[in-house]
Amino acid sequence: MKQKIYLTILSLFFTFLSFSQDKEFEVIVSDLTNPWGFTFLPDNSILITEKEGKLIHFKNGIKTEVQNLPKIYVRGQGGFMDVELHPNYKQNGWIYFTYASSEGKGKGGNTTLLRAKLKENKLVAKEVLYKASPNSTRGQHFGSRIAFDKENHVYFSVGDRGNRDVNPQDITKDCGKIYRLNDDGSIPKDNPFVNIKNAKKAIYSYGHRNPQGMEINPFSNQIWAHEHGPRGGDEINIIQKGKNYGWPKASYGINYSGTKFTDKTSIPGMENPLHYWTPSIAPSGMAFINSDKYDKWKGNLLVGSLKFQYVSRCILKGDTIFKEVKLLKDIGRVRSIEQGIDGYIYVGVENLGIIRLLSR
Repeated sequence: MKQKIYLTILSLFFTFLSFSQDKEFEVIVSDLTNPWGFTFLPDNSILITEKEGKLIHFKNGIKTEVQNLPKIYVRGQGGFMDVELHPNYKQNGWIYFTYASSEGKGKGGNTTLLRAKLKENKLVAKEVLYKASPNSTRGQHFGSRIAFDKENHVYFSVGDRGNRDVNPQDITKDCGKIYRLNDDGSIPKDNPFVNIKNAKKAIYSYGHRNPQGMEINPFSNQIWAHEHGPRGGDEINIIQKGKNYGWPKASYGINYSGTKFTDKTSIPGMENPLHYWTPSIAPSGMAFINSDKYDKWKGNLLVGSLKFQYVSRCILKGDTIFKEVKLLKDIGRVRSIEQGIDGYIYVGVENLGIIRLLSR
């Protein structure tokens, strides 16, 4: 009860701030604990995942908790994570989710991709499309973001689950990977490792640590993703078919203790990051601005910072980030970012809610 009162007071405080200090933002959905992912339905209502294992449907100013969810394993960084509509949602009604599940081999849990339909505020027609294995009781590095390309392939990320020396570089093992499936969960025939014996056929790229941001660049159709480094070395990468992104063989980071785990920042045959942060900002959420709501910001990339509690507006020249500008300084831990149907940018902030970035 005390925690709920505290969160309500905190939310009211930030609501007040949103209408002061030059009105940089306004609160759209208040009283959320950890809005890990959210997406807009065609009627402009919002589906919001709460990491603790709730799905909220926000419509006409009212929050309704969606029922009949899958059983969600909540531990550490794992829980209910991303949500994304199928590109043809208006025709087929499919919604895609990532979450931690304890189903399958071993104790603990691992990241799962599921699709379902929403009917009368219940999930129906649920289908598990992929379950990373084996389970682990470790609480870190579940990933996980979802993106669709123009051919309706679904991409999703799974972190290395804290087992950096085994999972990321081994294509016969799940975790530390970005996967690609057909929208029904089948394996695309042109996936890079379909003809490799014992390989996980869904893998699209490997050598990842913990990707918590992924988006299709609307200007180039490339897949952009960022991931947490250890102490330093957070990265932005352009994801390419079959490529190795180096973790943990090459990194700009060090152990949290201050010791080194590699002396290499680049290795031939492995992809170098497009951009990296040292010190780490703990990135989460990613969105490109392709609307005209923000004047000269069109074409910029937005990345949230959990650690330093702001949104980084990355100004691009081609595939190069040549300048960063901090937005929403000290707003709170930024977990998710989306461009809405209306062209405005919406940001999910822990212990606050969903806010809308006002036009400049």
